[in-house]
Amino acid sequence: MFKKAERKRIFVKMALCGVSGSGKTYSALLLAQGLGGKIAMIDTENGSGELYSDLCDYDAAQLEPPFSPMKFINAIKEAEAEGYNVLIIDSLSHAWSGQGGILEMVDKKSATSRSGNSFTAWRDVTPEHNKLVDAILQCRMHVIVCMRSKTAYEMQENEKGKKTPVKVGLAPIQRDGMEYEFTIVFDIDREKHYALASKDRTGLFEKNIDVITPATGELIRKWVEGGVEVGVEVGVEVGAVKRPIRADKFVQVYSDDCMVLTKKGFESIKNLPVDTLAQMAAHQNYALAATAITDFLDAKAVAMIDDGSAEATEIDDLVNELPDIEDQASKVDGPIG
Repeated sequence: MFKKAERKRIFVKMALCGVSGSGKTYSALLLAQGLGGKIAMIDTENGSGELYSDLCDYDAAQLEPPFSPMKFINAIKEAEAEGYNVLIIDSLSHAWSGQGGILEMVDKKSATSRSGNSFTAWRDVTPEHNKLVDAILQCRMHVIVCMRSKTAYEMQENEKGKKTPVKVGLAPIQRDGMEYEFTIVFDIDREKHYALASKDRTGLFEKNIDVITPATGELIRKWVEGGVEVGVEVGVEVGAVKRPIRADKFVQVYSDDCMVLTKKGFESIKNLPVDTLAQMAAHQNYALAATAITDFLDAKAVAMIDDGSAEATEIDDLVNELPDIEDQASKVDGPIG
C-alpha cells in the first residue's frame, strides 16, 4: 500500500491576484514566456488580452458573456486538445461575479424558487463551479489564472513623507478559499507591481518580493523538471484525467467513447438522439467523429432489430433521408444539438 514518497513532475496551477492596473495580464504573459512552449489565453476582458501581442507569441480566444462555468470548461478542454503548454485565464473573476457567472446563476435560481431560499440555489449551482475548478486542476497544461482583488484604500507615506491614499487589494473576487487550490498565488502590488507569494508549495518564493519576469517562469519550470516524470499513455486514464486519442475543436475520441461538442458542451454520442447524430455525421465540423457515429448507429440498429424495437425503423428512415440531413447540417456553423 505504502511506498517511498517522490515529487512527481506536475503541471503548475498559479493565480495572480491584484486590483485593476496592477499588471496581472502582463505578468501572466511573462510567466508563461518563462515556462516555455505554446501559450493560449482565454480573454474575458473585451479583447484587452491582445494588447500585449508584441510581448511574446500567443494565441487568444475571446469569451463573451454570459460567463457560465461551462464556457470556461469548454475553452480549457479545447486548449488542451490543441496541444498548448501554458494556458492563461484572464479573468477567472468573471466566472464568479460576471454576467451569467455563479453569483448571477444563484440569484436567478433564488428568484424562481418557491421559497426564494438562496441555500437551495447554492446547492444546485456549487457543483457547476466545482466542475470548473476540477477542469483547471486536472488539465495537462500549466495554468495561470488572473483574479481581480476587492479594492480598498489606505493612507500610506510617500517618498516625500506625506500621507496619501493608495489603492490596495484585499481578497480575490472568487469563491472564499479559492486561492488554496493553486500551487502558487502571487499578490501583485499596483504601485510598483511587486509580487508577493501569499501561497507557495514550491518553496521558491518564500519571503521574496519582486517584479515578475520571464526568469520567474524559468525558475518554476526548472523546479517542475526536477520532479520524477510520470509516464502517460495516450488515451489511458491517469488518476481522474483521461486523454483523448485524437481531438479537435468539436470532437474528442477516446479508446472507449467519442465526445462531441453540443450547445450544452461536450457529450458522449451514446447519450444523443439519432437525428442529432445523423446531422453530425454529415457535417464537416464533426468529420473526426463520423466513423464512430456510423459504427454506433449501425450497432444500435442491429440491437434494436433483434429486440423488435420500433426505433430501428427510425434509424433506417434517417439513412434514407441523409441527402436532406446533409443539406440541413451544412447550414449550421456552430455546435449541433
